[in-house]
Amino acid sequence: MLNMAAGLARLGDLAHSPVVSALADAFRSAGRDLAVVGGPVRDALLGRDTHDLDFTTDARPDEILRIVTPISSTQWDIGRAFGTIGARIRGEQVEITTYRADSYDGTTRKPVVAFGDSLEGDLTRRDFSVNAMALRVPSVQLVDPTGGVEDLVAGTLRTPIDPTVSFGDDPLRMLRAARFASQLGFDLEAATLAAISELRGTLSIVSPERIQSELIRTLQTGDPVRGIRVMVDTGLAEEFLPEVSALRLEVDEHHHHKDVYEHSLTVLRQAIELEQTRSPGADPDVALRIAALLHDIGKPRTRKLEQGGAVTFHHHDVVGSRMAKKRLQALKFDTATTGSVGKLIELHLRFFGYAEGAWTDSAVRRYVRDAGDELERLHILTRADVTTRNQRKARRLAGAYDDIEARIGQLREQEEVDAIRPDLDGNQIQQILQITPGPAVGRAYKFLMELRLDEGPLGAEEAEARLVAWWAEQN
Repeated sequence: MLNMAAGLARLGDLAHSPVVSALADAFRSAGRDLAVVGGPVRDALLGRDTHDLDFTTDARPDEILRIVTPISSTQWDIGRAFGTIGARIRGEQVEITTYRADSYDGTTRKPVVAFGDSLEGDLTRRDFSVNAMALRVPSVQLVDPTGGVEDLVAGTLRTPIDPTVSFGDDPLRMLRAARFASQLGFDLEAATLAAISELRGTLSIVSPERIQSELIRTLQTGDPVRGIRVMVDTGLAEEFLPEVSALRLEVDEHHHHKDVYEHSLTVLRQAIELEQTRSPGADPDVALRIAALLHDIGKPRTRKLEQGGAVTFHHHDVVGSRMAKKRLQALKFDTATTGSVGKLIELHLRFFGYAEGAWTDSAVRRYVRDAGDELERLHILTRADVTTRNQRKARRLAGAYDDIEARIGQLREQEEVDAIRPDLDGNQIQQILQITPGPAVGRAYKFLMELRLDEGPLGAEEAEARLVAWWAEQN
């Protein structure tokens, strides 16, 4: 529960911090108002860490720049057209924006920039009441015209104005609602939820890059499942990630107690727990989290009802990999993330063959080779994919994966299993066989690679003898 006395004390600490104090003094000396606004105020009241500092003022951009230049090491005005000036003060990055009174054109979600003349008017145009609070400095006065404090206490997300107007102005706010639900652990009030369902189609005017950014920020929170539920329950996910919504229609033959949608959310949550256990303090692994969420999206397309009523999803790993890569490309994800997610989904079932019976060293080498740089992520995804309520089965699968990781560790000690390559390279193959570059070299290299995977390191002399014998058979 929000402790207002402690929260107000933290606001005082924020107002008297070196960076805020320096800016407040500079703007007061210039005869201008200044207020810390949005996230820093909200987080100070909640007792959360405050990161980027945002300010608002009645000064226009040119004057902001004149005021901050003497007290900052760097300034940038890339947002000048929108009233924003950035600066680095005492090693910390800040942004100061002129009071705004924007309207939106309703087609491209680009604001028609208009400067306002009051702090209260600026706050009412913001996305949610909990982000529409400001702290006047240096006077340390909390300004809350839309009931943000009450919503913080209630754990509620609500737009400062009619949500149909707010989301109609800026459809990206619907995705921000899902993100803040995850980030803060808050619930959306009924009218806000209803407006998202009503206006979800307007998300089409938002660029894929902006949608991607909000999706990533949601996945980077401590509990992205909460935000994903908002997206799916309101129908918003249908507009940019329909494969996740489609999972609700399928029942997983391995997990009769839950549908594939619920299973996927559980896998995502378990993957995050394993990620944080294995790499405490590391940045959230977005590619892993996307793969966990999407790992079963191939099931709706591969669903088949067999005789006797059994349901199968043969090759859903391969189909799902293709679907995921196509979706991420549409959302303009970078090539590395798209490739990582695709590989993880394609390989996520490979381990379950090991659980049925121990693999040979050759099979373990191939598993490592095929996973490549994604091996550690694959370890996490595969472990997270076990959501059975059958404790005996869960222990058996966990034990089997402990075993395969141990065997990979043993092979790493014995040989360079993470960089498996033949004992001879392409140049050596050409010299030994006295051939020029071409398909024959590729076939010979593949032959030696198969030997390496099957038998481990052979040494150059033995590999040459095997290669010469193989070449004689080929001719």
